[in-house]
Amino acid sequence: MLSQKTRYAILALTRLAREVGNGAILISDIARSESIPQRYLEAILLDLKKLGMLGSKLGKSGGYYLIRKPEDINLSQIVRHFEGPIALVPCVSEKAYQPCEFCKNENECKLKKVFKDIRDYSYDRLQKTNLLDLITE
Repeated sequence: MLSQKTRYAILALTRLAREVGNGAILISDIARSESIPQRYLEAILLDLKKLGMLGSKLGKSGGYYLIRKPEDINLSQIVRHFEGPIALVPCVSEKAYQPCEFCKNENECKLKKVFKDIRDYSYDRLQKTNLLDLITE
């Protein structure tokens, strides 16, 4: 299950994607329109800025804006950043692999195959879905 933080990040990013070309958007406007607590949103937006997805502008007309095109930000980047590995078990993770503590032979484990298929499907779907898809579908 996705954490609240990840869901809020996706909501904020889709709002910013809808506003591309309109300048910086105030945190308070994003918080209000997406029903996100403003203090929590501030931390999320700073995190996304450090990740290289957002820029910010100070002052009266300040706020946040996307520095990458909406089609260049996919859900797998967001989910991995906030949730960690996409795999449900570490023995099928590509980024955080760990040997299975329950299998005697990972190469013959039927359960590993099932979880690898789930991981592969999840990754492919998240990788193929970008912010532009979310604001145009």
